[in-house]
Amino acid sequence: MLVIRPIAMEDLPALVALSHTTGFGFTSLPKDANLLKRRIKASLRGFINLSDEDPPRGETYLFVLEDTQTKTISGTTGIVSKVGGFDPFYAYRLETNIHASAQLNVRKTIRTLHLSEQHNGPCEIGSLFLSSQYRGGGTGRLLSIARFLFMADHLDYFDSTVIAELRGVVDAQGRSPFWDAVGHHFFDIDFPSADYLSMVNKKFIADLMPRHPIYIPLLPFSAQAVIGKVQPDTEPALAMLREEGFQLSDAIDIFDAGPVVKCDLKQIRAIRESQTTVIKQIARREENQGRELVFDPGFSGKARGDAVGPMIIANTQQDFRACMGSITDGTLDPAVAAALNVTVGDTVRFVAPKPSPINETYDAPHSI
Repeated sequence: MLVIRPIAMEDLPALVALSHTTGFGFTSLPKDANLLKRRIKASLRGFINLSDEDPPRGETYLFVLEDTQTKTISGTTGIVSKVGGFDPFYAYRLETNIHASAQLNVRKTIRTLHLSEQHNGPCEIGSLFLSSQYRGGGTGRLLSIARFLFMADHLDYFDSTVIAELRGVVDAQGRSPFWDAVGHHFFDIDFPSADYLSMVNKKFIADLMPRHPIYIPLLPFSAQAVIGKVQPDTEPALAMLREEGFQLSDAIDIFDAGPVVKCDLKQIRAIRESQTTVIKQIARREENQGRELVFDPGFSGKARGDAVGPMIIANTQQDFRACMGSITDGTLDPAVAAALNVTVGDTVRFVAPKPSPINETYDAPHSI
């Protein structure tokens, strides 16, 4: 069983090992044990603060994907309740202006980049990484959608706007065309070094980043071509977020020019469509004895009769758990109940893995 749960300090060695498989440009999982330990500590504090009634103040919530059979940590996903504060959120804002000359009969559309510094920013989702051997079969979708179920149970703990910074174009050697054309001239360090330092202390950005607009037509074509683009292996994540209601914003990352997408918190599909139910019974449906649940990534979550699933299901407790499973008239499979640490009388929240296609008809039930 694959289960998503809050990270624990005991997960540090596994997190360090996982960080060494991310490649370049994955800022939130630095290849540094001390920084990762700090991230775990911040996450532990975030979950403790769930008992507070204060508005979001920048709490971090980091989750891991655990294979309960092998005890392997195979993925991460995270949320920052509100970015900014003492550690500003930096981005380039894209602007488009029209320059025209009647004398020359010339009309040009010119795009420019403007440095944006936010101290009171939105909620940010990120840190989503899945080990290569666990990719496929909808596991990445589970990792992404489960955090929205957590947010749905704690809406007041997150800013009303949610963003995601997606990894821009960086090659296997850690070279970023955008960084080489812009940032390198001002910082005199390579992209991996700048990416790492942004996790340690962002003050160098305020000290050295140019404050004047950058005219995109003056950049090399290689840099212009990657503005707002993602790595090929990040395209599924972008598509998934688009399905959830996220849209491209006018902001890009200041280092690799990756896009920033955003959505109103309550308009995220998984939050808006999720439902809660009280567990009435923990039992395995007799007609499905011995059958394994297989996640069909194309399944929309529609039901025939009383069979519902497979769904992404989460408990509603502070000790959060989420996994794939089916729930039928308040009946939960024993393996799913054990994975979620729930029993009869507890409440669970669930949602279909994908949006329901319009006018879709569904003929084959999916259930345990």
